[in-house]
Amino acid sequence: MSDTSDDPGLRRIRWRCRRGMRELDQLFERWLDREWAVASDAQRGVFLRLLDCEDDRLWRWFMGYDTAADAELDALVRQMRELPPG
Repeated sequence: MSDTSDDPGLRRIRWRCRRGMRELDQLFERWLDREWAVASDAQRGVFLRLLDCEDDRLWRWFMGYDTAADAELDALVRQMRELPPG
């Protein structure tokens, strides 16, 4: 996990990544740790929009039962699913 002690904004985002479902928590935190620092402002905006989605929708998208109607959200979900664990 990256050190966010000096960035209150990133700490707030990390807190928003806590969904109460371990699988979703891991997917969000993995992307935040690996991709946030190198992501464009547009990519960060899509990630923040994804955090605004309801957990039941997120679960269906990440499990592949459904796809997001928003192409940017769907692309990010697919990218997050492909990130290797660890």
